[in-house]
Amino acid sequence: MAAKKWVKYPHETFDFSGAKLSKAWPKLHAGDQEPLPDKKHLTALAKRYPKLDIDAAAASEGLLEAWRAFHAGEFQKATEAGDALGVIGAVVAIKAEGIYATYLAKEADKLAHFERCAKRAEAAIAAMPEDANAHYFHAFALGRYSQCISVTKALAQGLGGKIKQSLDKAIALAPKHAEAHTALGLYHSEIIDKIGSLVGGLTYGAKADTGIKHFQEALKLTPNAPVAHLEYANGLKMLYGKKRQADIDKALATASEIEPLDAMETLDRQRALDLV
Repeated sequence: MAAKKWVKYPHETFDFSGAKLSKAWPKLHAGDQEPLPDKKHLTALAKRYPKLDIDAAAASEGLLEAWRAFHAGEFQKATEAGDALGVIGAVVAIKAEGIYATYLAKEADKLAHFERCAKRAEAAIAAMPEDANAHYFHAFALGRYSQCISVTKALAQGLGGKIKQSLDKAIALAPKHAEAHTALGLYHSEIIDKIGSLVGGLTYGAKADTGIKHFQEALKLTPNAPVAHLEYANGLKMLYGKKRQADIDKALATASEIEPLDAMETLDRQRALDLV
């Protein structure tokens, strides 16, 4: 990871010190279904994947500190803390660097950020093949990487199939993974937007109705998550343009009015405000 200082998170900070994090965890992670990394969870993880050689107590404390930094908007600190823990810290490291790259990083730096995220996810999948978020964040990283180089180029490189495979696996492991449903909605929308419904459908199985169903499932699972409404608006725009402008405006307005729970939701809401 680059040693230079990252752009500072510019909005209000959030305090998740002590027991505040575990208390807020169910709402904070309704979208990604990440388990609370307490000692009980880490002990079970060590038993399931003995090659990881986990010290459950130490790993739990390290992960909790990394997540506190993430939710507070200290993305570089969270990424470095996650990396220090190896593959068990991959999810928090990817989410921290990925959200930072999406919203705060300089355009010229984004690609390198998402490349690092994808490599972490590949290592996590190899070490913990039944971890839903290892697969989800693999798709997340490749999806954002694809947007940086252009979706058309990414499809030509075969990334579309990898993204779809990882998202399908994530949802198979965690059916209520709202962020994976949103990502699948974007998968269908992006392909149809870039190469058309006919070719997109025949070559990649992209269908507008399927995309909308995934967006709606995410909204059902996490109605108070700004990103679910924000990306639904993006999907509608790609699929239908001005024909669904009223619905696009409504989704953006909803995203912009939700009170954020942490730094990520603040950035999601700000993006919606910028688009209203």
